[in-house]
Amino acid sequence: MEPNQNPASGEPAWGPARAGQAVARPPHRTFVGGLLALVGRIFWIFFGGVLFVLAVFVTGSVLLGLALGWGGSPDLEGRVQERHFSHNSQAPNRIVIISLEGAILEGQGFVKRQIDRARKDDNLRAIVLRVNSPGGTITGSDYILHHLTKLVQEKNIPLVVSMGGVAASGGYYVSMAVGSRPDSIFAEPTTWTGSIGVIIPHYEAKELLDKIGVQADSVPSGPLKGMGTITRPMTAKEREIFEALVKESFEQFKAIIRSGRPKFQKNPKALDDLATGQVYSARQALQNGLVDKIGYLEDAVDRAIALAGLPPEQVNVVQYRREFSLVGYLLEGRAKTPTLDVAALVDLTVPRAYYLWSALPPLASSGD
Repeated sequence: MEPNQNPASGEPAWGPARAGQAVARPPHRTFVGGLLALVGRIFWIFFGGVLFVLAVFVTGSVLLGLALGWGGSPDLEGRVQERHFSHNSQAPNRIVIISLEGAILEGQGFVKRQIDRARKDDNLRAIVLRVNSPGGTITGSDYILHHLTKLVQEKNIPLVVSMGGVAASGGYYVSMAVGSRPDSIFAEPTTWTGSIGVIIPHYEAKELLDKIGVQADSVPSGPLKGMGTITRPMTAKEREIFEALVKESFEQFKAIIRSGRPKFQKNPKALDDLATGQVYSARQALQNGLVDKIGYLEDAVDRAIALAGLPPEQVNVVQYRREFSLVGYLLEGRAKTPTLDVAALVDLTVPRAYYLWSALPPLASSGD
């Protein structure tokens, strides 16, 4: 198709065509037009993407604000959620599995939330305590034991323990919530338990501090105010005081075991022989009377049903779990970003007694 002709020069005339004649475009204008169209398309795609991201951000901020406004603060521990475990999910009678997992710190974490949830359940007929813990602080262990015992007494229901991989020291201490009821502590064939004892971790770093030129120069109000410091060796007097504290806590530990193990009420020396801090296998624990049966979680559930005096078909067994929360998950991930926790560092320098199967204290300042 030919372009219009300029009558004077005979060159193509780029302009409007006469009627019935097509218009020819110069090559450079065709290229520029395509390039501009491409740039415009890229711009709108980019601009649309920015708007989408902005909308998501604003929506997320609004939802987060609502979450913070309704709840006061995000629930990083997770609320208690029920999951059907076994038997009849439609039955009115309920048996709940409360889980104690990991090191015990202050006792006010997720375990306490489970106990509080169970306390509100009017259809609760028995509890199975699932223990998989190496123990922890004396205070935290005793706190959990206290509230479990109180719950059992208030509800007048049985409690059965199912031990997982480890139920040592404070984990064994909490297991005494079964009371003196027979055949109530089940250990799996691979369980390690026992470690009955108390420890106050202490580390002396004077030689290291001397090498790097750090000298202790505290001003205490008395000679025992700084006892247990890592900046110098422990004195004989300080050790004597700490040993007395350990002994008192140790006697409390054994008293709690005697209250939950009638065998040791009749023969206290048998408990003294076992309470050396040693960890025992499931079969060793069974032979020595620290546990009643070797069995799995399902066996402990069956025992709880029998103690509650209920037909199995009329029981709904549920297990407590942490409820997943997107806001909590995101903020928890942010909270786990490595930071310098001054409180945790200070806590490590404070002498503290543990019912714990370890010479190292838990590296955290609070929680369970």
